[in-house]
Amino acid sequence: MTKPRDSNLSLKEAAADGGSEYAGLVRAVQQGDQAAMERLLMRAQEVAYRFSLLVCGRADDADDAMQEALLKTYRYAARIREPAAFRAWLYRTVRNACLLGRRKRADEPRHMISLDEHAGGQDGSERSVDAVDPSRDPEEQALNSSLRNRLERALHQIPRPYRVVVFLREVEGLSTREVAQVLRISEPNVKTRLHRARVMLREQLERS
Repeated sequence: MTKPRDSNLSLKEAAADGGSEYAGLVRAVQQGDQAAMERLLMRAQEVAYRFSLLVCGRADDADDAMQEALLKTYRYAARIREPAAFRAWLYRTVRNACLLGRRKRADEPRHMISLDEHAGGQDGSERSVDAVDPSRDPEEQALNSSLRNRLERALHQIPRPYRVVVFLREVEGLSTREVAQVLRISEPNVKTRLHRARVMLREQLERS
């Protein structure tokens, strides 16, 4: 059981904490710890599916991308030279899988799936992407849910390149360098996209 995190942590602090957890799990895997491999796959599945929904846009493509990322995690985790870079490697793997899937489809997805939406797994079961924390006050949960829904709607109104940069930088807490590595663009380009994305998000939120 993982130690519950302080609810006062910022998104970036929580993401950094998660990055340290990944690095620790990768190191344990490299020492032959099978339990660590199982835990790493569970954590990777959660984050890979969230990101693949955002990038792929289709539930079936997202699920395929997640499965590809998990398979590569299982095969290559023990060979990663820099455990601290695992998250960036995972996001890059998901993105590449999504790009391959999108090349098979000429049309842009008509429906962007919510990051909190329940999606059916391959076995027919439902999978919740974002669980509700029962320890939090119901009014606080409702307020945060409303704000998150507004932000999510605004996020889906901006072009994909900017949407992905915001997600990786602001939600997942990757550094500018890591985002550049995931998206295969320059760091100045990341900063430019992030600035423009923030402006577009602010405009969308003012309209809502």
